[in-house]
Amino acid sequence: MKILKLLLATYIYMTSNVAFAADAWPNRPIKFIVGFGPGGANDLVARAVAEGVSKQLGQPIIVENKPGAGSVVGGDYVAKSAPDGYTFYAGAAGGIVTIPMLRSNMPYKNDDLVPVGMMAVSPSIIVVNAESPVQNFKELIGKAQTKPGLTFSTAGSGSTPHFVAEMLKLYAGGGNYEIIPYKSGSEGVFAVVSKQVDATSEASVVVLPQIEGGKLRPIASTWNKRITRLPNVPTTKELGYPNIFIGHWSGIFAPKGTPVDIIQKMNLAIQAALDTNAIKARLIPQGIEPAPGSQVDFIKFLAEERKRLQPIVKNANMKDE
Repeated sequence: MKILKLLLATYIYMTSNVAFAADAWPNRPIKFIVGFGPGGANDLVARAVAEGVSKQLGQPIIVENKPGAGSVVGGDYVAKSAPDGYTFYAGAAGGIVTIPMLRSNMPYKNDDLVPVGMMAVSPSIIVVNAESPVQNFKELIGKAQTKPGLTFSTAGSGSTPHFVAEMLKLYAGGGNYEIIPYKSGSEGVFAVVSKQVDATSEASVVVLPQIEGGKLRPIASTWNKRITRLPNVPTTKELGYPNIFIGHWSGIFAPKGTPVDIIQKMNLAIQAALDTNAIKARLIPQGIEPAPGSQVDFIKFLAEERKRLQPIVKNANMKDE
């Protein structure tokens, strides 16, 4: 009986301390870890949201860049951090969804990083050279049906542009596609600008300057709704190809074991920050769409992403390079 009382007392003490810690949170600066270097889309989103969340929570949010292995280094750092609500991962599709599908030696598991909330998305835009005879998505698909077919640049195996290219092959009537990998998305885009290849797909934040500069023609967006800066560009869903769906999204994740109350408070702070005119004014002009939602929304989105993309990985025999 004495042992039971002691265990009960210990349990009450521990749970009350957890509750107290969650109630008191945050009482010191918080870190957002970005798995890419400074200046990229994911870094830009993380810094904008960090500023907004800081105002919501009344504590500084420090953005720290830990690039490497396609953002896996940053994800691993957070997965192994203390689950106390002071270290979060500003993650993207690569380190969370696609790279784990391609690698067998991931240093962390999916459930080591708990989804907190979506931040924003830079929709993928399928583009051709502005002087290309291809005027629309139908003509793009038609070009793939005739010899010599369609050349399509990507940012390498397993990149978002690679997924778009494989989706076109799988869901848009087949055809002759020559998928040409480059070292980066910017190199793949330059290949279209310089007329080395016919088309590519890249994040709106990457291709928007070239579109507005008259060097690229946008054909379609592979997100589920039109981008604010390109309201006349239809989505692949509108065009009758709902399975051609992917985007360059960013979200916040916490180490496994982070108290639920803290995760809920952070989610609400993210949603409130994204709803401000200040953040909208920073993101939307650059082709980035704020995407606030609940933790449940984000968990559902990630599950659907994994379910949709895994067959494409298998069909295309995608491997990590």
